[in-house]
Amino acid sequence: MTRPPPRTRVRALLQDELRGLTTLQASDRAWQMPFAAALCTGLPLLFGAWLGRMDVGLVASLGGLVFVYLPNTPMSHRMVVMMAAAFGLSACYALGVLSHFLTAATMPMLIFISILVTMICRFYRVIPPGSLFFVMAASIGAYTPAQPAELPLRVGLIFLGALAACLIAFFYSLFMLRRRAPLPVAPLPPATFDFVVFDSVVIGVFVGLALALAQLLQLEKPYWVPVSCLAVIQGASLRAVWSRQLHRTLGTAVGLLLAWALLLLPLNGWSIALLMMALTFIIESIIVRHYALAAVFITPLTILLAEAAVLGQGSAAALIGARFVDTVLGCLVGLAGGVCLHSPRFRKVVGAPMRRLVPLRFSRKGRQA
Repeated sequence: MTRPPPRTRVRALLQDELRGLTTLQASDRAWQMPFAAALCTGLPLLFGAWLGRMDVGLVASLGGLVFVYLPNTPMSHRMVVMMAAAFGLSACYALGVLSHFLTAATMPMLIFISILVTMICRFYRVIPPGSLFFVMAASIGAYTPAQPAELPLRVGLIFLGALAACLIAFFYSLFMLRRRAPLPVAPLPPATFDFVVFDSVVIGVFVGLALALAQLLQLEKPYWVPVSCLAVIQGASLRAVWSRQLHRTLGTAVGLLLAWALLLLPLNGWSIALLMMALTFIIESIIVRHYALAAVFITPLTILLAEAAVLGQGSAAALIGARFVDTVLGCLVGLAGGVCLHSPRFRKVVGAPMRRLVPLRFSRKGRQA
C-alpha cells in the first residue's frame, strides 16, 4: 500500500485538527455537578471575603478542587475516593510549602510528587484530571510567599477546603443517586510496568525539566510551566498529546484576553469569589465537550486562584504576558515529553535499564520463585 504524498497528509492533519477545534462532544453531565463544583471553589472564597482575608480563602479554595475526582459509583466507593483525594491534595500542598523554605529542594520535590502521584493515579485508574491538580497544588505551594510558622495554618486551610468539598460531595451524591443509578466499581486491570512505572517516571522528569527551564529563564512565578507541561504530556497517544498542546495554547491565548478584560474591572473580595464560582460552573459544564473552549475559562480562573490576593499590586499586562510565556513553554516541554513517551525506540533504550532497577521480589518472576 503506497503512502499518500506529504501534502495530502498535511492537509488531512489540518482538517482533523480543524474538525476537533469546531466539534462539541456529546455529554450527559447534569448541571448539578458544575453547580456543586462551583460551591466547593466559591464558599471558601466567600468566607475569606467576609473575613477580609482573601489569602486565607484562596488556600482553602484550592482544597475544594478535590470535588472533580468524585466518581459516578456507589456512595461507599465515592467517599473513600474523596477522602483519599483530600489527603493527597493536602499532602502535596504541604510538601510544596516545605520546599519553599529550601529552594534547592523545590525541583527534586516536584519531580518526586509528580512521579509518585502519577503512579498512584495510574495504578488505581483515577479519573481525569489525574495527577494534575495534585501537582498544581504542590507548585502553587512552593511559590507562595510564606513564613515557616504559617505552615500549619496553610496546610490546615487547604484541608478544611478539601473537607468542605467532601461534605458537598456527600450531599450532592445523596441527591444524584436518587435520580441516576451509579456505575459499578470496575475491577482494576493488571498494573503493567510500562503504564504505571515507566510512564510516571518519564512524566515526572519532564515536569521537573519544565520547572528547571522556567528557573533558568528566571521567570518570576514559574509554577504554571510544570502544570502546563503535565496537562499536555498526559495524552493517551502522541496525537492526543499534540491535540491537547494545540487546544491548550489556543484556549490560553483567548483566555488571557478574557483575563485581561476581567482584571480591568474594579474587583473586590466578594466579586472575585462570585466570578470564580461562575468560571468554575462554566468550565465543568463544557470541559467534557470541548477542551480548548474550557481552556479559555480555565486561564482566568487559575490566574485569579494564584494571584487574587495580590491583584492591583502590579501591571495586568505584565501578568498576562507572563502567564502566556509560562503556558507556551510548558506546552512545548510537554510535547517533547510526549514524543519521548510514545517513541518505541525511547521506551526500549530507557525502559530496559529502568526495569533492571526494580528488585526481583517485586517482579512476577520473583513472586513465582
